[in-house]
Amino acid sequence: MYVSYKWLENYVDLSGVTPEELAEKITRSGIEVEGVEQIGDGIKGVVVGHVLTCEQHPDADKLNICTVDVGEEEPVQIICGAPNVAKGQKVAVAKVGAVLPGNFKIKKAKLRGEVSQGMICSLQELGVESKLVPKEHADGIYVFPENEEVGADAVERLSLDDSILELGLTPNRSDCLSMLGVAYEVAAILDRDVKIPEPSVSESGEKASDYVSVRVEAKEDNPLYGAKIIKNVKIGPSPAWMQHALMAAGIRPHNNVVDITNYVLLEYGQPLHAFDYDRFGSKEVVVRRAHNGEKIVTLDDTERTLSDHQLVITNGKAPVALAGVMGGADSEVQQDTTTVLLEAAYFTGAIVRGASKHHGLRSEASTRYEKGVDPERVLKAGERAAQLMAEYAGGEVLEGTVLFDELTVQPARVSITLDKINSSLGTAITAEEVEGIFRRLGFPVEVSGETFNVTAPTRRGDITIQEDLLEEVARLYGYDHIPMTLPQGASTAGGLSPYQAKRRAVRRYLEGAGLLQAITYSLTNDKKATQYALDVKEPVRLLMPMSEERSNLRLSIVPQLLEVISYNKARQNDSLAFYEVGAVFLNEGEELPREEEHIAGALAGLWHSHLWQGEKKPVDFYVAKGILEGMFENLGVSDAISYRQAVIDGLHPGRTAEILLNDEVIGFVGATHPEVEKELDLDATYVFELKAAPVFGYDKAPLGYSPIPRHPSITRDIALVVTQDVKAGDVQAIIKEAGGKLLKEVSVFDLYEGEHMEPGKKSLAFSLKYFDPAKTLTDEEVVKVHNKVLEAVKAKAGAELRG
Repeated sequence: MYVSYKWLENYVDLSGVTPEELAEKITRSGIEVEGVEQIGDGIKGVVVGHVLTCEQHPDADKLNICTVDVGEEEPVQIICGAPNVAKGQKVAVAKVGAVLPGNFKIKKAKLRGEVSQGMICSLQELGVESKLVPKEHADGIYVFPENEEVGADAVERLSLDDSILELGLTPNRSDCLSMLGVAYEVAAILDRDVKIPEPSVSESGEKASDYVSVRVEAKEDNPLYGAKIIKNVKIGPSPAWMQHALMAAGIRPHNNVVDITNYVLLEYGQPLHAFDYDRFGSKEVVVRRAHNGEKIVTLDDTERTLSDHQLVITNGKAPVALAGVMGGADSEVQQDTTTVLLEAAYFTGAIVRGASKHHGLRSEASTRYEKGVDPERVLKAGERAAQLMAEYAGGEVLEGTVLFDELTVQPARVSITLDKINSSLGTAITAEEVEGIFRRLGFPVEVSGETFNVTAPTRRGDITIQEDLLEEVARLYGYDHIPMTLPQGASTAGGLSPYQAKRRAVRRYLEGAGLLQAITYSLTNDKKATQYALDVKEPVRLLMPMSEERSNLRLSIVPQLLEVISYNKARQNDSLAFYEVGAVFLNEGEELPREEEHIAGALAGLWHSHLWQGEKKPVDFYVAKGILEGMFENLGVSDAISYRQAVIDGLHPGRTAEILLNDEVIGFVGATHPEVEKELDLDATYVFELKAAPVFGYDKAPLGYSPIPRHPSITRDIALVVTQDVKAGDVQAIIKEAGGKLLKEVSVFDLYEGEHMEPGKKSLAFSLKYFDPAKTLTDEEVVKVHNKVLEAVKAKAGAELRG
């Protein structure tokens, strides 16, 4: 909501309060002022001038030589290219030495050989946005009314010396979507009176009921509808002060009748609509639900197809307006309009919101209806608009308002005690102060002992419960005046839970390893909902999905990460590594699915590329597995982790392993299946996914210090010939078990299959490190343990030393 400081002064005495100070006070009282704009800030030396002569430039078809009286001893000569400049006009003149927006300085100049001593200005050149300039001045200079004083400050006459306060309103404060609503708020803050305009209409002898009747069929959607008739109007520009007020509020002036309805909308917060009576099509206003497939051409010249969920104003036959949103083009007020049918109605927010959303039409009127208008201002706003049309459009207001009224208004009554206020706010406010706050707010209050029985005005529909009154007292008393006290009793320092700390450690590790975090949709389609699921469950389908592609809650994160890889690859990003720590949703027959946190990743392209050394390493299974092993080491669970070859749908059958924690499957790591890669247009891609809870919940041994060894270690390398079905991990486990305390490390460093090997056999090479922290090992001690290892691998794995 844009609030003009000068316009606000019409309703509240703002003497002694600058716009900036007012903005600060409003913000401190609970409504944020997002900014204060000085419209004409920086403009100097612009005055009202009188064009005495206007002749075409002898050497330029589109330039005119003007002699302009600027209120000085001698008139000045100005060269002007505006198409609408003419003799006798009162115009805005930037004299030599003047400064315009953007620090543009006016200097004496020569144009095609003729001297120009200033510039005749358009509104755009004075800083007004083009979309707000009235159409008659859009392509040329601004022309003042004939009675404007020559030499007067043009900035002041155009109200460009105004300040605009931009209010950031929350949905509950729709009362401040009007100048009167803001006036009540400011008056309460400053403890000053509000000056409310009292409409006084001089009506003719003719009755409005002889010209129109009102029938409402959709009474729940439209419990109040009033129609007034104004005859003999003369369409023309609205008065300058009204145009300036509308432009300050961000609304473009059109003509006097339309501008009056917009002005009253901003003043009262009550939308109005003016129909051309002669174009309306009948003497009957019928308000009803639209018929499915019914059409209307709205004021934006767009044909719209209606449904029975929308409310329309009709002439008894066809729709002439989409109620509360926009009028129809056929009954629009035009230059030849002489009789106006003025609508002032109360439409429910839900019906207006539905139509506005369906048609993508967001108007000043629909915004106010959606949030709720004051039912007591509906007819007053109509009277105010009729008064202004009589004054500024020469209209003749017919007697009475043709009315349909089944609106019941029951102001909310809320009671609160002084003890409740002080105990909740921690204050010692007196009963007199509380009563004074309610008086400032304009809330009728009855005091019974220490109980305040408050009647909330209908303009404040947000006041319904005790807590609402508490808030009003607190913000008017002043949040800065509420004492600050430290909480009593024991306190606990904030920190991360062990689970949160491990989750953060995982994220830091994976990002340090080179993976980027992805945050993907938790919603997917029927096909992908169960792909790569660690726990196969019936997916949870949404009752009202936004699309079929987002219709099910996911059971795995991997399908979404593959979408991310595919999306980036299609945009020439080939080397990719992403991870996500997020939730999957398991259907266990309860009312709501169970959320389970998973850790997932996807890698493709090159893992390392050192062009200077001529080295490139593509992502492979061991890169993905190595990342996981580093993560498990970081979490202190690597001793409990093992891997087992597996066959999983959607993954390559020869490059996939299950991840086990103490022999319980918690996840997988592997290459995507070639068919999946073809479907998504991927190169070789590796993925992993595991459950977070078992890993984060594992009780790791506390870290211990091991001193730097004082004694040397001894390394032995062995090459073992085993059958093809024997796995290196199984042999490694046998070696570890047989080596006992002296065997500190075992690692695989070679696998050989092919020439010089018997069919069905392969060679596995291991490096074994023996070490005793207490002494230097002798060859005899190492040989004894080493032989024990060789015997164990022969007995348990059928392994023989390779010759």
